[in-house]
Amino acid sequence: MSEQRYPGGEPSAKIDFSEYQHVPQRYYGRIFSSVIILALLALLVNAFAHGKIEWRFVAQFLTAKAILFGLGNTIVMSVLAMLLGVIFGVIIAVMRMSQNPVLRAVAIGYTWIFRGTPLILQLLLWFNLALIFPVMGITGLFSFNTVDIMTPFTAALLGLSINQGAYTSEVVRAGLLSVDQGQYEAAKTIGMTRLHALRRIILPQAMRVIIPPIGNEFISMVKTTSLASMIQYSELLYNAQTIYFANARVMELLFVAGIWYLVAVTLLSLGQIQLERHFGRGTRRRDR
Repeated sequence: MSEQRYPGGEPSAKIDFSEYQHVPQRYYGRIFSSVIILALLALLVNAFAHGKIEWRFVAQFLTAKAILFGLGNTIVMSVLAMLLGVIFGVIIAVMRMSQNPVLRAVAIGYTWIFRGTPLILQLLLWFNLALIFPVMGITGLFSFNTVDIMTPFTAALLGLSINQGAYTSEVVRAGLLSVDQGQYEAAKTIGMTRLHALRRIILPQAMRVIIPPIGNEFISMVKTTSLASMIQYSELLYNAQTIYFANARVMELLFVAGIWYLVAVTLLSLGQIQLERHFGRGTRRRDR
């Protein structure tokens, strides 16, 4: 029962809401879109299940020696390229924030070039570097034929890490800018040099902002290594292509590569979640 009042404040007749039936709101648009999506997914699953795909070959090649070797090369390349990319990124970010105009200009030019050109183009340039520099070394001391040095592994590592450094530098710079300016001034007042303060005070605080996007970049790197197949680096996709060129099981081998990429990315995503929780503890405490 409810008592209704007029604007003047005088009570009116009581209304019994129990006589009314509650009718929940129906979301017909959501129901319709859900049905359409489920129907499309069913058609897609049916197409793959009854298409010209021999799933027994997928299971057979999933643990093939060449596939596992390529997977190992993919992981190794991802780790090494990411480590070098982080090192390049930190150096370029520090140069970008330097008061030296030459260092700042070089950092800006580095980021502009390697973010502005396609990665596959950079890989091909590194792989064909011998066309520009046939010999590398120091005159009178030592020299090497560039074609012997610039193997698919070396070209892929240089191309991926230097390209990654351009993107990582912006992530690191954002992390450094997130630290309060007072931290820089406090370090300066106790006699710390800029580099010493950066290593002992600024970077540890900036890691909270840097780590999550770096983890995301690492996950992306695992998939980006597939571009190295264009310069004949023996990674997962390249080895899958080599096999299906021989047995013509194109879709089956592509599914094998896709499954292993999904496994690697899933495991790395779980690791990224743990890192974000670890470095986000301090933030949650301050927000309480």
